[in-house]
Amino acid sequence: MVNFIIYLIAGLGAGIGTGLAGLSAAAVISPMLITFLHFDAYEAVGIALASDVLASAVSSYTYAKNKNIDIKNGLVMLFATLVFTVVGSFLASLVPNSTMGGFSVVMTFILGLRFIFKPVMTENDKVANKTRKQAVIQSLICGTVIGSICGFIGAGGGMMMLLILTSVLGYKLKTAVGTSVFIMTFTALTGAVSHFAIGSLPDMTALICCAIFTLIGARVSAVFANKASARKLNLVTGIVLATLGAAMIIVKFFIE
Repeated sequence: MVNFIIYLIAGLGAGIGTGLAGLSAAAVISPMLITFLHFDAYEAVGIALASDVLASAVSSYTYAKNKNIDIKNGLVMLFATLVFTVVGSFLASLVPNSTMGGFSVVMTFILGLRFIFKPVMTENDKVANKTRKQAVIQSLICGTVIGSICGFIGAGGGMMMLLILTSVLGYKLKTAVGTSVFIMTFTALTGAVSHFAIGSLPDMTALICCAIFTLIGARVSAVFANKASARKLNLVTGIVLATLGAAMIIVKFFIE
């Protein structure tokens, strides 16, 4: 029963974060499985990534249906992100103690405060005013930065993407989240397949429960996000991210 409750809380929390803000399920599910149920870290990350695939896919479908996604530039960024995640991972293997375990959770909390106190109120995507060449170059550069950082420190992909899409590329929040979950569908799939191919199959009960609850949370929150006003979406997203970030900081630094 305790296990089921943890799966429920972790899955719904991860799903809501994914649908609202493109948060990776790994930022929520992994630490909860490791801390409260004593899962092996490698297995926990594999379960989180697998849960991420369906949640991100259904979220990106919802955002695409509402025309809040940039697939053209998203594909360019996806290519660069995948390539440089591998590069970043290789570089990290050469540098002892290079990882920053608390990066993702702290960034989640800070980004939540950012959306509360400095909301993204852009009504039109600034990237639409750029030439195709400019948009491609910027997408390649941003994908390179995101992939390198994620590969090097092993965390923070969803948050890095959301921060760069809104602050650097000038996307409105809905398009930024839609494009982010579109990219994450493929990065999570690649990560999950790699985990299960290298290791063994995870606890199937945990995987199925987390995947279902994450999917439900992502679907409901994505529908809400696409109907909400920009101001309300910023506030709700900020509160959810700050709350999840604070909870994960407590788990990571004071309970583990």
